[in-house]
Amino acid sequence: MNITPRVSYAHLNAKVNSKHVASLVRFFESGAKPERDDGYGVEIEHLPVRNGDDTAVCYADHNGIEQLLQRMRRYYDADREFSENGHLLGLARDGIAISLEPGGQVETSIGVLHSPEELTKLYARFRAETDPIAEDLGFRLINYGYQPVSSYADISLNPKLRYAAMNDYLGRVGQFGPCMMRASASTQVSIDYSDEADAIAKMRVGTALGPVLSLLFRNTPYFEGRPNPFPLLRQHIWDRLDTQRAGITLGLFDPRFGWEDYAVDVLATPMMFVDLTGTPEAADLPESQRQRAAFHDNAADVYPDRELNAHEVGHLLSTHFNDVRLKNFVEIRHWDSLPIERAELLTATVGGIFYDDARFDHWKDFFDGIREIDVTVAKNELQALGMAAKPYGKSMDEWREALGVGDALENVPGDPAHPEVFQQ
Repeated sequence: MNITPRVSYAHLNAKVNSKHVASLVRFFESGAKPERDDGYGVEIEHLPVRNGDDTAVCYADHNGIEQLLQRMRRYYDADREFSENGHLLGLARDGIAISLEPGGQVETSIGVLHSPEELTKLYARFRAETDPIAEDLGFRLINYGYQPVSSYADISLNPKLRYAAMNDYLGRVGQFGPCMMRASASTQVSIDYSDEADAIAKMRVGTALGPVLSLLFRNTPYFEGRPNPFPLLRQHIWDRLDTQRAGITLGLFDPRFGWEDYAVDVLATPMMFVDLTGTPEAADLPESQRQRAAFHDNAADVYPDRELNAHEVGHLLSTHFNDVRLKNFVEIRHWDSLPIERAELLTATVGGIFYDDARFDHWKDFFDGIREIDVTVAKNELQALGMAAKPYGKSMDEWREALGVGDALENVPGDPAHPEVFQQ
């Protein structure tokens, strides 16, 4: 069955199954919280670097990331570990989950939080447990947006089949797939929505404001072993990664855009990585067919003509990397890995934008009628001019005040310690 989204012409020739569309829309509906909860989820990725020379630490290294996880496991629930092919790849307990990005970056997923201050307490426990182990292994976890010394080419992938397939796919499309996978690290903040209209409004405001906040909170002094020449390296990488699954959500700023349009966009895009491990009908297929790169196949080519199950829905949504991603929450993905003080300030800033009703109404009105091209222009101006830019007609000093960060950014660790590498 061919279903074309109302507001985008990106996938006119793609086959999309209506039962799959309905499955994703129901998943989005399941995340709605009509009675306000105002929760946060915060993900902070860490770059592991060797003491002494700051080179990257890989999963399979002697005294590397695998040993770190093995020794951390005593702090986590045994029945919530994640392993693949005999390799430990994830840990979890109430309030926090530990996972690995492709290049061995250690990600902490913390939440659900109901105040930004809760983040620091949970994170402090994670560091108190983890840092002595890492130190004993001869390395440490740092918060930068990109590895300070090592090139992506010197970093091996962790042993997860998904990442081998992603490497095959993203190494052939776009420009920066291997760099993103192996050497970058981010901070992401997830927020609740009450219904479809609220979710779309938050996606629009988050997409428009995200690049401005990204410049204010930037934290990437290095790129490929040299001073970083880009005011917004993370944006530069992701905007050139894969235009079908990253960057601004296609059609988002059309007034007709809704959950169904987002679902069709996800389902019509080549899957990048086929995962049929949760598909009962594929149980008898050889492993090479159940998990593989997918350059052409989309969901309708791969999954049966039925409603998708939770595993399949989760996989599909996790392979889209828009600036703001929709799951059963809204995930804002613009920011470099940040020290905890700055991550808490970012979380508080996000809360002030989206959970203060009067302020959120202000930002919805401010961006009323905005077009995708307007956001693209703002992103390009920020990339070209840095702090001299005037996105949406406001200077960066005006934006600092409007977003409520004022002088607070000067008092927490982050990029201002490295101003020389960001030439405006």
